[in-house]
Amino acid sequence: MLRTPSPDGLRFAFGTLTVFPVEVTRWDREAARAGMSCAPLAGLAVGVTAAAAGLLLLLLGAGTLLAAVATAAVPAVLTRGLHLDGLADTADGLGSGKPAEDALRIMKQSDIGPFGVLTLVFALLAQVAALAQVYDASWAHGALAAVVSATAARLALTLAARTGVPAARPEGLGAAVAGVVPTGAAATVTAVVAASAAGAGAFLGAYDAVRAALAVLCAVAVAELLLRHCVRRFGGVTGDVFGAVAETAATTALVVLVLG
Repeated sequence: MLRTPSPDGLRFAFGTLTVFPVEVTRWDREAARAGMSCAPLAGLAVGVTAAAAGLLLLLLGAGTLLAAVATAAVPAVLTRGLHLDGLADTADGLGSGKPAEDALRIMKQSDIGPFGVLTLVFALLAQVAALAQVYDASWAHGALAAVVSATAARLALTLAARTGVPAARPEGLGAAVAGVVPTGAAATVTAVVAASAAGAGAFLGAYDAVRAALAVLCAVAVAELLLRHCVRRFGGVTGDVFGAVAETAATTALVVLVLG
């Protein structure tokens, strides 16, 4: 059974996953469990803000491409670019071909290598291209895509923090939240997010309801593949891996929403 998010959980989710002015008052495992369980709510707030930015530009006469760029930029701004940085660092670690300890050391470096740069470029291009296409379909479809992708990205974080997924390092945010969410709770949150996406899509039609739910499920499925590969490769998760699975889920959701 899914409980109502606690104030400490909401503070943890918004305070660690966004730049919204929310003070995190507790850093213990219980607060982390509640926070990561309601991470999709932080994603919902990010997605609504991103959609609002895109719709405002369209209202002011901008084209769909510029609206798509703004919609993709807002989540980066609201996360201080941490998820994109995590995606780049994880790509460098995976692409290095080195043993886990050396790969983790590469990921901690402040610079970005060629694998990271290429991954960032193609991920952002895919996001902008997909958003431009859905905005071309209608403003409402664009707004829905922004919200669904941002929420799916944070749902991927909930699943990555589930019981049984170890931390690769004994310190850092990855270690603080690794394994805190019970598997049953993670599954329940996934069902709620998918159903909510379907409900939002239903306002645009039955086909959009199915596609929105499918976008969420495909997003977390692809993110799960990356997560498992990272666990095998690095011995567990890190803060960078969390960022990578979030961006992977967001990009996958957007791609699914423009197919068919």
